[in-house]
Amino acid sequence: MGILKLNLFREIVVDNFAGGGGASTGIEMATGLSVDIAINHDPDAIAMHKTNHPDTEHYCESVWDVDPKEAVKGRKVGLAWFSPDCKHFSKAKGGRPKDKNIRGLAWIAVKWAIAVRPRVIMLENVEEFQTWCPLDADGYPIKEKKGETFKSFVKSLEALGYEVQFKELRACDYGAPTTRKRFFMVARCDGKPIVWPAPTHGDPNSLTVQVGKLKPWRTAAEVIDWSLEIPSIFTRKRPLAKNTMVRIARGVQRFVLNNPSPFIVRIGQTGFGGDRLQYELNKPLTTITTKQEHCLIAPTIMVNTNGHSGSRIDEPIKTITTGGQHALVTSVLSSQFNRSQAVYAFLSKYYGSEIGQSINCPLHTITTKDRFALVTVKGQDYQIADIGMRMLQPHELFNAQGFPKNYVINRDSYGNVYSKVKQVARCGNSVPPPFAEQLVRANLPEMCVPEHMNKYYSKAN
Repeated sequence: MGILKLNLFREIVVDNFAGGGGASTGIEMATGLSVDIAINHDPDAIAMHKTNHPDTEHYCESVWDVDPKEAVKGRKVGLAWFSPDCKHFSKAKGGRPKDKNIRGLAWIAVKWAIAVRPRVIMLENVEEFQTWCPLDADGYPIKEKKGETFKSFVKSLEALGYEVQFKELRACDYGAPTTRKRFFMVARCDGKPIVWPAPTHGDPNSLTVQVGKLKPWRTAAEVIDWSLEIPSIFTRKRPLAKNTMVRIARGVQRFVLNNPSPFIVRIGQTGFGGDRLQYELNKPLTTITTKQEHCLIAPTIMVNTNGHSGSRIDEPIKTITTGGQHALVTSVLSSQFNRSQAVYAFLSKYYGSEIGQSINCPLHTITTKDRFALVTVKGQDYQIADIGMRMLQPHELFNAQGFPKNYVINRDSYGNVYSKVKQVARCGNSVPPPFAEQLVRANLPEMCVPEHMNKYYSKAN
């Protein structure tokens, strides 16, 4: 195996909070080797990790219950990766009380630094991690002490001889078709400089992309499996939820009626509103969460002859389900006598009931006024005949997160079927592999191999 030959004296890699294997996969894509130790308290996460990283030593227990010295067995640690639970820092959690035990999980990095002194420590979390502070008696952050605990955490690592730097990075800048932004901290004690990887991708309209210095961002359209059926929203046994229908109507109005091109709609999480909920399919997918939240919506638009299209749209759209929250929406424009078709698409993302937009105007204009359902392309009138919707499937979401296409997500290491709910949960909690790969290549080049020497190369995105 040449450069990949096992070296008993080499530095090892430890992935704390390993989850389904996002960080581990990125590290392996850089080093050509599985991480040596993976720790996670969730059996479902460990099951997915074992399937894809069978050579790793797995600990299915709390990170606090693992003794670093016993785990490493005298071996030197070149890299220790930490992705502590982020939900009690994330703005998505809203104003609910926080759990101080979960918020304190990051201190495990200091425990490892004291016990086995990893040469490099990398930590990933949400942007709000920098606001880490004490909680009051009711479990709410003390605003006057915002960021105090975070500063203490950094000082603790510095006191142990580590240089510490942190920065926010976006996955789309490193080759994953998602806009997911995350906080990263790199700490090292070997005297070498901390290096932040240069972006590999950028805005297709930017000069750096146009002159060929960067690749264009990968898009949401790339991850869609267009072979899957998109059932009509009108013929479902269970009617769709009202708020979902409102968002579909708003998206159709903006991207199909006024500007017939692919788009995505974000729906569900409070704090977002207006046009920020909607964007074209030629942009990266928005952040993937632990629930199915992206929908593919598909209006069928047929030629309007004599004022009719064969399928009426002047009745209210039936209510739409909120069970899943991201769906794919596509529109089919059919010219006269169905001689040609053009397919348009957008994604609808459900995040909550209140998005700050009126439910009357979009519903009224789309569902009860025939004239607003017309699309004119080069002088030819078309009319919406149907709208289809389906949830994005786990394999599409994993692809959007930047996982290799041959990553196993539907079964565990014993061949047992892994439910869609568990698959999506692992995806939403995961670190996009391109993040980890580029950070490791930038800071630990001596541990890395060329791209073609990792097992994912031939089928990677």
